[in-house]
Amino acid sequence: QVQLVESGGGLVQPGGSLRLSCAVSGSISPINVMGWYRQAPGKERELVASIDSGDRANEADSVKGRYTISRDNDKKKVYLQMNSLKPEDTAVYYCNVREFPFRATMNYWGQGTQVTVSS
Repeated sequence: QVQLVESGGGLVQPGGSLRLSCAVSGSISPINVMGWYRQAPGKERELVASIDSGDRANEADSVKGRYTISRDNDKKKVYLQMNSLKPEDTAVYYCNVREFPFRATMNYWGQGTQVTVSS
C-alpha cells in the first residue's frame, strides 16, 4: 500500500524559509502527479503546487516566485522549498500523490505538517 510521510514543518519568522519533504513508500504508477496542499484554520484545503512525472511544475498564484516544488524519482520524494514566508502562509501542509491506473484516479495523502509563520 502507498504511504506518504511529511517532514520539515515548524515555526519561522516572516521572511524566513522552510523546506518540506515527503517520502513515498509503496508502488505508484509511472503516470502520476505529486503535490502540496495546505489548510488554514477555518479555511478550505487548497492546492499550493504540483509536479507531474515529466517534471512539469505549477504553483498557485499566491506563492509563485516564493515556493518551488521538485521531485526525486530515485528517492521517491517530493519537496517544497518555501521562501519569503508570510503570516498568511500559516497552515497544515499535506503531501498528495495522484496516480492514473486503468483510466481511473487514485489519491494518497500524508498526515500533514504544521507550518507557522509568526514574529
